[in-house]
Amino acid sequence: RATVDGRKVLAGNRKLMDDNHISLDQLNERAKALEDKGNTVVYSAIDGSPGGLIAIADEVRPNAKQAIEQLAALGIEVAMLTGDNQGTANMVANELGIKTVFAQVQPGQKAEKVKEMQARGLRVGMVGDGINDAPALAQADVGIAIGAGTDVAMEAADVVLMKSDPFDVIGMVTLSRATRSKMRQNLWWAAGYNIIAFPLAAGVFFRLTGWLLSPEVAALSMSGSTLIVVANALLLKRVKINKSATT
Repeated sequence: RATVDGRKVLAGNRKLMDDNHISLDQLNERAKALEDKGNTVVYSAIDGSPGGLIAIADEVRPNAKQAIEQLAALGIEVAMLTGDNQGTANMVANELGIKTVFAQVQPGQKAEKVKEMQARGLRVGMVGDGINDAPALAQADVGIAIGAGTDVAMEAADVVLMKSDPFDVIGMVTLSRATRSKMRQNLWWAAGYNIIAFPLAAGVFFRLTGWLLSPEVAALSMSGSTLIVVANALLLKRVKINKSATT
């Protein structure tokens, strides 16, 4: 809303026009044609009368579809959460192969959509970069902020990506899964070693089997166990992270 040279000007979505009782009959046909081409339409009005349309279109990143396909291969379903109109959202979603679309979502509703998906038993990772994304990033099981985004988004997120590349999300997932796998392997190794080594060192099995672990051997074995755990963790350096064909 603004006053320009004494005239009242409105610019925004259809809801803004409807709330101010602006008739859009003469603009509907042109607006629909623009939306069918994947544009988001901004309506304008001057002194209570329709003024015109502004068409805005986001350019899809060249590697976005490839990234979504690889996320699907990892067992991750991608959903689109956008404030764009349904027609534009569906057009972009079809181009990228996204089946779940939440369109015309107001900034304050993003966190609610995340809650809806969580209520269905889903674990949700939210990727965002704006101030309006911060509540949804905080609500998600894993909030992923873009490094080039706002400070508020980065503060609310669990993970901050250094670049604005969709493939960094794949890298994060791959590295996280590999790290969790190594943690489990090391935990089982350490637990198994201690379950066996401590009773042997304490002489629990000596009367039955004659087995006894001397203090010197026990100390060396403990050091060896630590080295094995560290070496296993260092194998994370060999994890292969798929990179975009455009990078």
